[in-house]
Amino acid sequence: MMARSDFKIIVVGAGPAGLLLALLLSKQGISVTVLDGADGLDPRPRATHYGPPAVRELRRAGVMDDVLAAGFQPGKICWRKLDGTYLTGLDNNVLGENHPDRVACLPLDQLGPIIAAHLAKQTTAEVKWGHRVTGLGGQDDQKAWVDVLMTGGDGQTTAKRLEADYIVGCDGANSQIRRSLHGDLNFPGKTWDEQLVATNVYYDGFGDYEDANFIIDKEHWHMASRISTDGMWRVTYGEPAGLSHDELRARQPAKFEAMLPGHPKPADYKLANFSPYRVHQRLAPKMRVGRFLLAADAAHLCNPFGGLGLTGGIVDVGGLSDCLYGIYSGQVSNPDAILEVYDQVRRQKYAEMVDPISSENFVRLSSDPDTVLSGGEDKFLTLCLKAEKDEEFAREMALGINELLYDFTQHFDLKKGRE
Repeated sequence: MMARSDFKIIVVGAGPAGLLLALLLSKQGISVTVLDGADGLDPRPRATHYGPPAVRELRRAGVMDDVLAAGFQPGKICWRKLDGTYLTGLDNNVLGENHPDRVACLPLDQLGPIIAAHLAKQTTAEVKWGHRVTGLGGQDDQKAWVDVLMTGGDGQTTAKRLEADYIVGCDGANSQIRRSLHGDLNFPGKTWDEQLVATNVYYDGFGDYEDANFIIDKEHWHMASRISTDGMWRVTYGEPAGLSHDELRARQPAKFEAMLPGHPKPADYKLANFSPYRVHQRLAPKMRVGRFLLAADAAHLCNPFGGLGLTGGIVDVGGLSDCLYGIYSGQVSNPDAILEVYDQVRRQKYAEMVDPISSENFVRLSSDPDTVLSGGEDKFLTLCLKAEKDEEFAREMALGINELLYDFTQHFDLKKGRE
């Protein structure tokens, strides 16, 4: 079977997941159009850490050198009491500086431009800003199509219908593609009662804190992680439900004074970003309906503690790119079958790994710091204690998240090889 010259993919959403999918596909010669209703890249910093399987996909896309040039490789992740007492941790340094899958850190607002710059060099890819998908036009046994509202430079809007062999929703938590496929309210799972507040802050008082620190406390639980090479830290903490944005903003100085080492006053730090949000654990009923597909946040959500949402979404994109490449290149004789495998595998990985592990990470923070290590009460932290005494076991734990990966090429009918 030969690759089809007229094969085309539409990706809805020009966030890092959508751009990465477009880059992986276009590097294989596949025609890709990315649609986004905004007028440019999302400037919000959002998530920051890429686990080993995400690093593998970013490396495969050819962007990892640029990611490391702009970001860095975090060292140790640890758990502490509110007074700073060290409990246990995992050290990424056991993998060595040059390990290809080592965790990397770079805020998403910096990853987007890197991927976009690489994508701009691909002759088979285009990004169309000001193209908001308003609904699914439909599909048949050859094509799928979406309804798009285009906004011109003069502010005038024009409706249009665009078609492709497959259409992928990478359009985030409020995905229009997911809502059109499954209904506005059909996103099974839960919303946590607690609100989270994510802040970026410059503060010199973290002292002997590691690169990533999870503080276990019944009231002032939080995470403090270094996220840049110029001294910026991400501090994310919990607040009770029901508070308004203004109320949360007013409480921030007191929270910092109670939580952070040195009990700083506002004059002691520079607050660069303040973003309250609700936290969800949700999974779409299906990640594939005919020629429409979902990936990353459009398909599933989880709390941010552990980076599993970002990493899981990037792994979705890598696996889906393999499936679509197999179809395009003629190595897959039954496209429906391999796309059903994609749907089943990625939802299973979420249900069996991403959801339970991220939920445990979240609940752990508000547990009792004085008993969390007593008698093996927390199995994960108990394993961390073992890893601190066993370097080989520490390496296994550092790479354990690679279980999120899945080789979809094993379902190809014949192998032609990939770059």
